[in-house]
Amino acid sequence: MKPAIIAVHVTPRSGRDEVSGVRADAAGADEVCVRVTAPPDGGKANRAVCKLVAEALGVPKSRVGVASGHTARRKRLSVEADQAQVDAWLASLPRC
Repeated sequence: MKPAIIAVHVTPRSGRDEVSGVRADAAGADEVCVRVTAPPDGGKANRAVCKLVAEALGVPKSRVGVASGHTARRKRLSVEADQAQVDAWLASLPRC
């Protein structure tokens, strides 16, 4: 199975952990807005983002990883899940 790629915009040191919705980036592509309480120190925020997205999709956290953007707010996550499942989850998120 080919992993699905999800574009995310991360806000570290937020008041709570949440997937707040989907928005269009500057190029018009959709990206998921994610807030985590973890600081961006030593990959803590990346691990929190992966865990949060895995829980939202109902997959083990070991199946979600950062494909690119390890030190940036805009990241691409690689998710080992059915593309239809990921697309349905993205469609269910509100616009932010």
